[in-house]
Amino acid sequence: MSLGGREIAKKRGLKEVLFLEWDFGNRDFGPIAARVKDASPDLVWIGDIGLEGNMLLDAMKKIDYVPPLHFHLYPAPGPMTKSPEGDKALAVTIFEEHPPFISQGEAAEFVKLFNERAKAANLPDTTVEVQAAASYTAWQILEAGVRGANSLDDKKIAEYLKKNRIDTIQGRLRFDGPGNYGDDLMKIKQVQNGAWKVVWPQTYAAPGATLQMR
Repeated sequence: MSLGGREIAKKRGLKEVLFLEWDFGNRDFGPIAARVKDASPDLVWIGDIGLEGNMLLDAMKKIDYVPPLHFHLYPAPGPMTKSPEGDKALAVTIFEEHPPFISQGEAAEFVKLFNERAKAANLPDTTVEVQAAASYTAWQILEAGVRGANSLDDKKIAEYLKKNRIDTIQGRLRFDGPGNYGDDLMKIKQVQNGAWKVVWPQTYAAPGATLQMR
């Protein structure tokens, strides 16, 4: 996905001033941070996962560098919002716990229950975002498939799902496209005031939220 994003950026006319890679499991981001600072990009696009983004931002902080914009592919959602360096971070999402997402179907009830149970379990982050929403949606899809096909047979369930749209907390999903995919569900979110807020497309943006730069 990172390399694919790189190719798309070039096709859209974006100038690449630096391209770096690191091995999975890398913990030393100092040299990378230094080279990014020297390149002085307008946007740092990071194909990170988990805490890699936090570690890179920490390394940048140590050399007094803050990128104007920084995008993270799959960041650890809680740690990114709780880190001062994570402020204004961008990422992709399919669901966040604010309108209009919580205005459809069972979303509001799901968010309420998740918040309550996560708090009772003393989880460090109690908010609903991509992973929790995707897991709940998966159960909604499976339930709809079983009920619609009136069967537990995988083939019959799959046939039903490919012929029918399924109501979920992400909206009405379809699976009749290439590779069983349907519509593009990705939105862009940003850390603002310690919380993830969708900023694009505008129809899914959090109330009053727009893209912010440092």
